[in-house]
Amino acid sequence: MKKSILSLSIVACALVAGCSSPAEKVNDAQNAVSEANQQLNKANEDYLTDIESYRKSTAEKIAANQKSIADFKERIAKEKAHDKADYDKKLTELSMKNTDLQKSLDDYKADGKDKWETFKLDFNKNLDGLGNSFKDLTEKKAK
Repeated sequence: MKKSILSLSIVACALVAGCSSPAEKVNDAQNAVSEANQQLNKANEDYLTDIESYRKSTAEKIAANQKSIADFKERIAKEKAHDKADYDKKLTELSMKNTDLQKSLDDYKADGKDKWETFKLDFNKNLDGLGNSFKDLTEKKAK
């Protein structure tokens, strides 16, 4: 009986020695938390980088729109007064929309990845709509 208790004790000690101690478990958990924090920080950096690069690229498009509007205003300067007034009114509206888009982009605060994706979709839709409106106006002028 003493032999079986002794052999069970040895087996139990071997098993316990093979398992993690509470300190090792805490250390493993701390490492996992540290790794998760690093992944979160990387994801946040990527998110903020995406916002910044999007702001730059759309700012260029908005500036190009503004330049196109100014160029078109110069082209219509020789138009009849009635036609010129109509074009000026439409160009003013497009310029205001362009400015509003720039303001909404400048005012956007990083509120999370989901909201950012929704904002980008809406913003792209509005920017494309503005581009199409300007294109339609210039094609109408060309006719």
